[in-house]
Formats: sequence, structure tokens, C-alpha cells
Amino acid sequence: MSTENLTSRVFNDMDPALLSFIKKYVTSFVKWDLLHFFHQNPHTIDTVENIARYAGRAPDTVQRELAQLARSGLLESSQMGEMVIYALTSSPQIQTNLAQFVAASQDKQFRIRATYHVIRDMCRH
Repeated sequence: MSTENLTSRVFNDMDPALLSFIKKYVTSFVKWDLLHFFHQNPHTIDTVENIARYAGRAPDTVQRELAQLARSGLLESSQMGEMVIYALTSSPQIQTNLAQFVAASQDKQFRIRATYHVIRDMCRH
């Protein structure tokens, strides 16, 4: 068996629902941080600048990632005058999946596998 096949098999050995969640929503480390932020602060409704400050990230990067998370349905965005504000989706299924991802992230082996998928996705784009 080739090294690539073994690596792929080892790193794909995770709950299919969590793997699907990662491939859909956790396509960068900034998004990973933002998902943790919204999980820990589920009632947050705020601007890019404030979310970036809380997350300790650059506003330009956070703006791009928040917009992608809104397009994918994990976040909701609204226009308030000249500002766009973001909030966690009200979808119970997505909130449950997010909670499962955050809980799984407490496990070192899961984080290693998830990191592999994030890096692989980042290299493809």
C-alpha cells in the first residue's frame, strides 16, 4: 500500500458527519476560530470589526471568512445601515453539528485529523 493511500485512510477515519462538517465549513484556520467563537457566544450579533477584535484576527481576513460562512448557511448576515452584521444561524441542525465539532475538537487525535483536512483544502485553493 502506498504511503499516500495509508495517510488518506488514517486521516479519513473519522465520523462521516464531522468530516462532512469540516469539508463544508472548516476550510481555514480562521474559520475554525470563528466557529469556536460563535459556539461560545451563540447570541452574538455583531460587525466584522468587533468579531475580528474578539477573535484576534485581521478584519479583512475575518470579513472574507464571515461572508463565506454566511453563504454556506452557518451564519446569517444582515445589513444595518452601512454595516453588515453577523449571527449564528438559527438552524438547530447546524447548531448541533457545530456543538459536535467543538466537542470533538477537545480530542487531540481529532484535531490532528481535522487539521490535515483543513490544510489539504487550503492547498487545493
